[in-house]
Amino acid sequence: MSSTQEFVDHVCGQFHDRLGVTSRKMFGEYGLFCEGKMFGMVCDDRLLIKPTEGGRAFIGQVVEGLPYPGARPAFLIEEKLDDRDWLSELAALTTRELPEPRRRKRTKPS
Repeated sequence: MSSTQEFVDHVCGQFHDRLGVTSRKMFGEYGLFCEGKMFGMVCDDRLLIKPTEGGRAFIGQVVEGLPYPGARPAFLIEEKLDDRDWLSELAALTTRELPEPRRRKRTKPS
């Protein structure tokens, strides 16, 4: 089952505007981006955040879930889904710890 656009819009609306969180459809589900970094996913109408040490410390008792079979575990966010301040802080902490995205080399047109 794939995620609904309504759920993705709701999740994106839960982050403070100053973070500029956006979503992008990827592989039938959605990636969440902040500062050009993919920090989370919405899969099967569930919010999953990439695991980081800071995120783990902030959450406390972590619940993990798999975005899809064979994927690495991520933090499954359920109870705090409607806590805008908490989610925004988690996104900011996670984004700070993630590496900068690799820049793709542009190919010259033939």
